[in-house]
Formats: sequence, C-alpha cells, structure tokens
Amino acid sequence: MTTPDVTVTVIVYNDAARLPRAVASLRAQTHANIEIVISDDHSTDDTPAVARQLAAQDHRVRYLRLPENSGGCSAPRNRAIEIARAPYLMFLDSDDELPPRAVELLLAAHREREVDFAMGAVRRVRVDNGRRTTWMPHLVADRRTVEGIESDPRLLFEHLSTSKMYARAFLDRHQLRFPEGIHYEDQLFSAQAYCLAKAFTIIPDPVYVWYIEPFAAAASASISNQRHKISNVADRVHVQRLIDDFLVSSGHAGLREDKDFKFLKHDFRMYAGDLPYRDDAWLESFAEIMNPYLETLAEGAYARLPRQERIVLQLLRDGRLSDVRQAARGLGHPVAPRHVTADESGATYWGDIVPSGDRARRELDVCDLELDTRPFPSAHFRHEITELTPGSGATLTLAIRTYDPGLRLPVGPQRASLVLAPSRRRMTVPFRLDPVSPGVFEGRVQLDLATAQLSVQGFDGVRHPLLRLEQQGLAHSGLLLAPLDFPSVTARVEYRSGATPHEVTVEPEGRNPGRLQIRWRPVGVTARVIRPVVRKMARPKIRNAARLVASVLR
Repeated sequence: MTTPDVTVTVIVYNDAARLPRAVASLRAQTHANIEIVISDDHSTDDTPAVARQLAAQDHRVRYLRLPENSGGCSAPRNRAIEIARAPYLMFLDSDDELPPRAVELLLAAHREREVDFAMGAVRRVRVDNGRRTTWMPHLVADRRTVEGIESDPRLLFEHLSTSKMYARAFLDRHQLRFPEGIHYEDQLFSAQAYCLAKAFTIIPDPVYVWYIEPFAAAASASISNQRHKISNVADRVHVQRLIDDFLVSSGHAGLREDKDFKFLKHDFRMYAGDLPYRDDAWLESFAEIMNPYLETLAEGAYARLPRQERIVLQLLRDGRLSDVRQAARGLGHPVAPRHVTADESGATYWGDIVPSGDRARRELDVCDLELDTRPFPSAHFRHEITELTPGSGATLTLAIRTYDPGLRLPVGPQRASLVLAPSRRRMTVPFRLDPVSPGVFEGRVQLDLATAQLSVQGFDGVRHPLLRLEQQGLAHSGLLLAPLDFPSVTARVEYRSGATPHEVTVEPEGRNPGRLQIRWRPVGVTARVIRPVVRKMARPKIRNAARLVASVLR
C-alpha cells in the first residue's frame, strides 16, 4: 500500500447521523493521498454499521473500534495514533468538517519549512441560525512562523487540537499523547504542544469547520456546553492545575501570568455569564471549587481584565454570592451597578458598602467606569423589568426600573422609549420614567406587538427591545434586563388584514445578559406562500434580469 502523506482521525461516539458528513469532507480533500481512521469509542447506536459501510466505499478509510467506552476524546485519538501510517497527523470530531483545502494547505506549510506543527483558522457555524464567525481571528490573521510560544503567549487562547497538523516525529520525540481519564484534554495537550515546539507555522486560511449548538439538549450537549454541571467546573479547574504543573516542570513558569489571564478571560468568563441563573447550592459549590484556585493566580492576570469581570471575581472570592448574580448581569455590555458607595477619600465602589481589605477595594473600585463623566451616549445605566403583565392579543405591560448610579439624569421625570426593530421600520413606544429616589426611576409602558410593521415576506427571528433615553439633543440606548424566569407568552398576530400572519412569543433570553426576548415566526399564508415567493424572486439570476429590464425601460 502507498504510504499516505497525512492521517486524519475522526473520533466518534453514538453519532451515526453526522459521521458520514465528517468523512465526506475528508474524501473531498484536494490533497487525496490521505488515510482516514474512524476511531469509535465503543458506540452503542448504528455507528459501527455506518463506519464499516464508509470503509467499504473508500480504501483510504479504516475503522477502529475501542473494546469499551472511555468516556472522552483522548483514548480514541491515542489508539488511532498507534496505527496511523502517515508522517503527519490531524484530528476531526464526528460532528464537524474539514474545508476542502485544509489538508493541502497545512501540508504545504510543513513542506515549506520544517516545523513541529502547522495551524490555521477555525470557522465556527451556529447550527441554530447558520451564523459564521472565525475563532480567535486576531491570532490567525497573518501567515507567520512562531519560534517558541514565549514570542506570542496570546496563542494559549487557541487551545484546539483539531485546528492543527502535527509532525508525527514531534509527538513521538516528546511522547506527547492526549491525557486520558480527564475532560478538557485539548487544553493540556495544546499547552504542552505549544511549549515543546521549537517552531510552528500559522496560516490565515480556514482549516476546520466547528459546528456550535448553543441550545443543544443537556443530555447531548458537548462537554463545553455542560457548564451547568458542578463536575464540569471541577474538571476544568483540574486541567488548569495540570497545566500549571507542566509549565513549571518544563521550564516555562514565565508563561504563568499569560496562562492565568487566558483562564480568567476565557474559561472563567464562560461560567460568569451563567451565574445569574444558578441557585444558592450551585453557587456555593462553584465557589468551593473555584476560589482556592483563584487564590493561586497571578495578580497581574486580574489587572488585565475589564473592570466588570474583576468585580464578579472579587465578589465571588469574598463570598458575596447574591451580589455575584447581580454583577454578572450584562457582562460585556455597558450595564451599570444598581448602586455605588463612596468612602471618605471620595473613591467609589460597587454596591451598598465600602469593601474592607486592600484587594477588595482595588478590585471593586468603579472609578475607571467614569459613571459620572462619560459622554451621555456611552453612559452606563441599568434598566430592569420588575413586572411583566400580558394583556389581550399581543399586548404586554412592562414595569421598568432604571438605575443611574452616576446621577447623569436631571431631577424630575425622564422621557424614555422602547425601541424594537423586527424590520427596517423601527417600532418606538414612548413612556415616562418618574424619580423614586436619587438615581432611581420607575415607569410603565404598554407594548402592542401587533403594531410592528414587518416587511412583505414577514420576519423569522429574534429581537431584544432597547430602552432609549434623550437629554439635551443626545440619545442613549441600553439593554433591557428581564426577570430571569417568567412564563413565555405566545400570540397570533394577523398583520395587514391577515395577509401576513405571524406567531409572536415573549420569553426570557435564558442566558447572559438575560434580556427581554421577542421571537417572530411566520405562519399561515406568510409561511406557505409569501416567503417562498419572495425567496425565489431574490435569487441572483432573477434580480439581475429585473435590473436588465429596468435599464431597458429607462
């Protein structure tokens, strides 16, 4: 048999439906001299039959079945490495794909210059809405060869093992294999690869297609989407400790602050957005696991974070768990705290009390948020829905409380409006906010969703209302935070005298920041007739023909 240039391992477990798509992406590679190893972690569905059929269709495909389920990704990858025949290795998950030129481009990078591994861009595709983004685009924007991870420690953020093609000799020389018996094995394996590699090449081309299912059922969710499990927190922290030990033992302790910053900015941040939705028992367990590890991290790593993230971390470390929920609402958005407190020196802190201790004062100091001095359009306010009352049809009455800790709004009633844009024509509903105490305003607004003007083909999607304030000719638009949990309400709306009916649902967003979420779904004539016709008319050939006719008629 001809020796393949590259072995690509597809790991699979109970994924018979998607395995053919993954393998098809490999069979379609522009570089054809590859070996495809399907490594099955002892599936109990139809995966074995599907895998054998795929192997029968193409001599390049080999099927490997583990004698028992390992419960992770490491064992099936390691067993495949043992039988791989090529000098270069890649890894693919059964629910993902490789772009057609992935193998060709990465192999060319290896042949251009001898490196330990080559890596490229990862294209993320949201399964629910089809949205495409690039994972860590700033790290893979330019073609370059990195000689030692110390020259660009930011790359620790790109911890995927699947975006890389490894020289088999490099893995064998360092006896580098995926750690078995743990989750988040990619993070440890990638940290080791980065530190052990003398040189690696980065190309800006996409080499991996990563399908994301953010709303997958808990039973079928990927490991990274099982953040609701306390065991998931323990697994992630355990891997971080293993990485820390490796950095010391391999002589790379100088990377510790960069690695700690990556943990805080990426790993902890993934949990932080979910904290408002967790109950007391979960938060207590989370703090018990997380806080001892947080105490070991470099202070410089905290200093590199945005202030709002530092506040959440400090409240957690101080055991102020109810405050953690409040501070975590709206992370990543300009959402103000409800209240701030000043000490005798004039320094301003998050919350109702002046913190004790130097560290707490340093981390909870909100002076750099410039709550009282930022330009009005970028000022920080906090808008919360305190009561939500469904009415007849598609009407909804909202009781809203606005917090203005920087006292930016003048004394007296404020002009406000809700803004919603399910089409090009914005829906604007004015109402009044009345002062109830310094820096706190309340108001009520009735929202009639039947009055929203949609396009002819209707609208199928989600929108989140914004609260708009005006002052001296300037406008400010901010998030509208909903109660974290309330019964969703669905109504049928007969737009344009029944010509374009829709079903509209009001519901909590269900994830950070927890906004009021309004979902439209075309039904009836809209779904059966109007939308298919408009889609057909929108095809490029028809649009071009229409432009040609229009130009002739001129």
